[in-house]
Amino acid sequence: MKKSSKQPEPKRTPSTARSAAAGSRGNTRETESQGLDVSGQRRLFDDATAYFHGGDYRNAREKFLAASQGPNREMAHTARLHISMCEQRLARMTPELNTPEDHYNYAIALINRRELSEAERHLKIAGGAPNGADHVLYAMALCRALQGDLDGSVEYLSRAIQIDPRNRSLARSDPDFQDACRRPPLRELVYPSS
Repeated sequence: MKKSSKQPEPKRTPSTARSAAAGSRGNTRETESQGLDVSGQRRLFDDATAYFHGGDYRNAREKFLAASQGPNREMAHTARLHISMCEQRLARMTPELNTPEDHYNYAIALINRRELSEAERHLKIAGGAPNGADHVLYAMALCRALQGDLDGSVEYLSRAIQIDPRNRSLARSDPDFQDACRRPPLRELVYPSS
């Protein structure tokens, strides 16, 4: 028996009509989100929330930005709101540094947090060049030592000692310098043989 080629059309609801139209154009929300599914979006959002509550607004912003590209519209909207909150908090956290002394003080805080490359950048602004102030040169030497650059540390510390010989005894008693001062070439500089 031959089937009729004319079969009844399936009944379409407005939502199935929309999804069929979107699928035929190839522009589904999943394609726009470059493969991010709802569970991936949820993981990004949860990670971002943890960073946000931990006060790490920079990482939170990045995760929220990724989550805002996901297929769940409500979650994407909430992520965009959190991006704005992160940006506001980051703007408040950025100190206003006007003088070399401001940069020096901020660099010391960064050294204490072990954000050494950023600390070094601020020390250079503060006058960490070879003819800089001895306290800035000392801080630059410490920064280099903590990064494992003992030759660079010797260069800055020897200049700081030339300006003020008390920097030698300061390095001997500085807990942050203790490990580096036990190894050459800093050992020879800090504990010269008399």
